[in-house]
Amino acid sequence: MNVSIVIPLLNESESLGELYAWIERVMTAEGLSWEAIFVDDGSKDNSWDVISELAAKDSRVKAVRFRRNYGKSAALYCGFERAEGDVVITMDADLQDSPDEIPALYRMIMEEGYDMVSGWKRTRHDPLGKTLPSKFFNATCRAVSGIKLHDFNCGLKAYRNKVVKSIEVYGEMHRYIPILAKKAGFGNIGEKEVTHYARKFGYSKYGWERMLKGYLDLITVMFVSRYGRSPMYFFGGAGTLMFLLGFVAIVWIVVEKFALGLPLTNQPLFYMSLVAIILGVMLFLAGFLGELINRNAPERNHYFIDEELK
Repeated sequence: MNVSIVIPLLNESESLGELYAWIERVMTAEGLSWEAIFVDDGSKDNSWDVISELAAKDSRVKAVRFRRNYGKSAALYCGFERAEGDVVITMDADLQDSPDEIPALYRMIMEEGYDMVSGWKRTRHDPLGKTLPSKFFNATCRAVSGIKLHDFNCGLKAYRNKVVKSIEVYGEMHRYIPILAKKAGFGNIGEKEVTHYARKFGYSKYGWERMLKGYLDLITVMFVSRYGRSPMYFFGGAGTLMFLLGFVAIVWIVVEKFALGLPLTNQPLFYMSLVAIILGVMLFLAGFLGELINRNAPERNHYFIDEELK
């Protein structure tokens, strides 16, 4: 199979029929074999009924329905598990992403050799309340990750199948799939400018709270990718530094005590030094406990193998 199209959705019943017809028209014109995997993230409207009708008349339509709303990352994860195509395309169900982009994205993966291609909505039809925070968010992601993408959060992306099988998306991690892919060894990440349409039905399901969650998840992604297998490198290093600073300060105060007769407990530095020593010990113990937990984790020696000859 050439293409798997993973479509997470929440209360998008009005757009699903038009989206399916658009995808079918494009894929038929290109002569590509395909499947569409709709993941209903706990919709309260009749989205599932529409999807069921589509699946009844076209075996290429597959669907998963959550009992409640779990979020876009969970929906993508379930779609990735079921995707069988050589290239996996993700797109939103609100008709703001264009299926006309799929053939070009497919060729960038299969012919130009990219592991992943992210869409770039240079011209966006969204209010300033979404576009301005998005620009700041993308600039932060570029600076932290070193991946030069303009739009990390664009829903329209293309992946080589082995990429989606090698990453785990949870929480709000769908924004950081390029970072997860890079850390999994897929460094050939491209970008394509894509058309972005104004929302035709309904309203956006995302609020301001996603920005806070997004930044917290960015910290998690960067920490786990760098120190997930060796937490002692971070906690032990920070703890050792704090302990040494506190210990040196204490020695200095004691020397002053005997050399100049200065009181110990009247100096703020004395209490700051004690706090530094205690924090250093606690950080070191946190790293040690992290290593003990990591040692018993079944994934400790799980590595991404690209090819194997026997």
